[in-house]
Amino acid sequence: MTKSIALYESLPGAPKAVGPYSPAVRAGGMAFLSGQVGLDPETMQLVGPGIEEQTKQVLKNLAAVLSGLGLSFKDVAKATIFLTDLKNFQAVNAIYGEALGGHKPARSTFQVSALPLGAIVEIEMIALDRA
Repeated sequence: MTKSIALYESLPGAPKAVGPYSPAVRAGGMAFLSGQVGLDPETMQLVGPGIEEQTKQVLKNLAAVLSGLGLSFKDVAKATIFLTDLKNFQAVNAIYGEALGGHKPARSTFQVSALPLGAIVEIEMIALDRA
């Protein structure tokens, strides 16, 4: 059995990595998506200061990464959400639930002291790979 890892350094419609990492990696029948913040992929700037607009952009970015891999939110097995203020949990939860359209992967949510680029929400995902 050959073991391989496929790195995806850029995917259409998704922001470029802001550091030495790949936005997605395929390995062992799984797709690992690096955490996304609310960057507009064209300007590489945060879409705004609010939790709603950042969360919607994060999910658009994750959808773009998944699409670039031939996957969708229905393939996600695990999500991790990082918030700089847990008071935003309900707002993020509502937007996340709508974006995933009833699909309910395993999930963890953590409050953290800070996120890259001053973001207030970051989400990473692990999906089952169809490739």
